[in-house]
Amino acid sequence: GECSQRCYNIFVLETVCVAWFSLEFLLRFIQTQSKCMFLRTPLNVIDVVAILPYYITLIVDSLSVGGKPAGSGNNYLEKVGLVLRVLRALRIFYVMRLARHSLGLQTLGLTVKRCTREFGLLLLFLCVAMALFSPLVFLAESEMGAKQEFTSIPGSYWWAVISMTTVGYGDMVPRSIPGQVVALSSILSGILLMAFPVTSIFHTFSRSYVELKEEQNRALRQKPDSQDSTKSQNSEDSQETDSYHGTAEATAAAVQRRKSMAAQRAAEIRASMRT
Repeated sequence: GECSQRCYNIFVLETVCVAWFSLEFLLRFIQTQSKCMFLRTPLNVIDVVAILPYYITLIVDSLSVGGKPAGSGNNYLEKVGLVLRVLRALRIFYVMRLARHSLGLQTLGLTVKRCTREFGLLLLFLCVAMALFSPLVFLAESEMGAKQEFTSIPGSYWWAVISMTTVGYGDMVPRSIPGQVVALSSILSGILLMAFPVTSIFHTFSRSYVELKEEQNRALRQKPDSQDSTKSQNSEDSQETDSYHGTAEATAAAVQRRKSMAAQRAAEIRASMRT
């Protein structure tokens, strides 16, 4: 339908924000020396993913309003609407831009980067336990005649994940006593399996936070030092200039004295020759 006044105000606000982000990104892209390394940086990739959907949405809107191909019917409109919904959902990446100015989010990203092996082990543990307890709870519920929620083994995988991560939605609950025993075992094993790699991840997070904090403090200390070094360099340059001018003046005075002494000697020699 038509855009309301509130929708138009939000569009104007988004346009201003995207224009500011685009200008900032272009200035940083122009000033950088290595363009390829700049585009490969994760934070810059997030900026591109957050900015591009706005421009793509404008292009798609203009094309869809301009006219649709003949014989496309409602399929074309459905595809365009799906593309627009996906692109508008990508605007949530604006929040990820806070990682550029947040030490906590930077620490989280560095921890995820360093703990890929630990996260892989955690996923492996969950998959193995899920493949073990899902058939057990399905078998216990089906044999005891209490199969209301557990209709299949693949459907029981959802229950295993929720139980081992101690979330417990309650949408799938074992009714029989053997099923409840299997549920208790899955919950206890899930707590133990998740505790093994979490300890290593926590230590990595603490170490990454300390490193980033020290790096930030070092950068703050280097700014006044650079300013002091610039001032001292300027003072040294001025002193060198003054000394150079002083030396030039002394040299000119010495040359002038020598010339006057030579003129006096020449005058004395002429006077003696006349006598």
